[in-house]
Amino acid sequence: MTSTDRAPATATRGSRALAFGLCTAVVAVAFEVISVATAMPAAARELDGLGLYAWAFSLFLIGQLFATVAAGRLCDRIGPARPMAGGLALFSVGIVVAATAPVMLQLIAGRLLQGLGSGLTSVAMYVVIARAFDESQRPTMFSWISAAWVLPSFIGPTAAAWLTHHLGWRWVFWSVLPLVAVGATLMLPLLFRLADGPDRSHGGSHTPPAPLWAAGLAAVGAAGIQLAGQRSGVTAVVAAVLGLALVAVALPPLMPPGFFRFGRGLPPVINVRALVEGAFFGAEAFVPLMLVEQRGLGLLLAGSALTVGSLGWTVGSWLQSRRFVRLRRDRLITLGAGCVWTGVTVVALVGYLEWWVGLVAVAWVVAGFGMGIAIASTSVATMTLSSTGDQGRNSSSLQFGEAFGGGLFIGVGGALFATLHPSGDLDRTFGTVLAAMAVVALLALLASLRTGRIRSPAT
Repeated sequence: MTSTDRAPATATRGSRALAFGLCTAVVAVAFEVISVATAMPAAARELDGLGLYAWAFSLFLIGQLFATVAAGRLCDRIGPARPMAGGLALFSVGIVVAATAPVMLQLIAGRLLQGLGSGLTSVAMYVVIARAFDESQRPTMFSWISAAWVLPSFIGPTAAAWLTHHLGWRWVFWSVLPLVAVGATLMLPLLFRLADGPDRSHGGSHTPPAPLWAAGLAAVGAAGIQLAGQRSGVTAVVAAVLGLALVAVALPPLMPPGFFRFGRGLPPVINVRALVEGAFFGAEAFVPLMLVEQRGLGLLLAGSALTVGSLGWTVGSWLQSRRFVRLRRDRLITLGAGCVWTGVTVVALVGYLEWWVGLVAVAWVVAGFGMGIAIASTSVATMTLSSTGDQGRNSSSLQFGEAFGGGLFIGVGGALFATLHPSGDLDRTFGTVLAAMAVVALLALLASLRTGRIRSPAT
């Protein structure tokens, strides 16, 4: 019996439990990612590790990028169940290592393990959805997964602040373990019923697996670019040059054929994913700072602008899965990229021209709406365009591009900010940083026009 023979039966008997388990695991990872940013200043001060502060985030990125490639190889070779179980185990061990850290070095080692676990589970999740749910169910599953990523943005910072203040920063890590346990209990027994390995009767892989050495180089290069955005002077220049050089060598074998020739099909889908991720999060990193420094808003109001963006994201991810939306999948991707470009552009104009500050909230709803459509739609498109034997590899390319795009363009924004901010011209500083992200979003919109026709199950 092939994997595709078994998958519908598995989905029929336990699809709700499997879907809930996947979403619970996603909430756990997303809560940890978002909440750690709130708790990390307190942790760094207690452990006397402010000098290593940035590495708590850079090593997570390195681990995540490397693990996405490893997970793709494993899922195509042995199926998604064991990579998922291993990823959840690594993520949990990383939480324990960080929560018990007596020194900063142990905490950042825990963050590296968490990044490795996050990368494994993320890619395995995509392959699970491809094998356990039929084509008509996948848009709905990706809308739920997207909602699970967004939910912690509403409660994560507040919960992390409360835990840090009343119980200590270590409890921000400990609080994630029950969610991981629930997710694993619900989904792992079902996952091990799926067939191992690719379904050769429906076409195995015709693309060589992504090399691990390239994943390592690209991960270190991305961290170097991110580090350049956090430094200034010679250190920033050296880190940026070395980072870009490593990425230039490593990236080609990690992407699908035709990626750098702007061919049709899967390459532009991955391009769009990387570019919208970079544009949205590269801008989001500076929107609250702009509202506080340039407009004098309090932190609560500044953060609220990002919260309404999460509402737009939720609506967009839900809408793309509805059968009454008759747009082809490629047109949904273009719609999503266009909304991200519109939202980021309006925010850039608010920064440059000091337009009414309320436009930031409106624009961020539009940008978030576009992200909800684009992220879910590029996920569905990747599965649609992948043979069974390439599901792991292509999922890892998609998520590698996503993580790399986010890290790269946040680093670019940081470098621009570090260069312009000392001048004291806040309009020029924030306007330039956000305009750069608008250009990235425009590139995503243009790339979306190269995908070609990608049908939706609803059409």
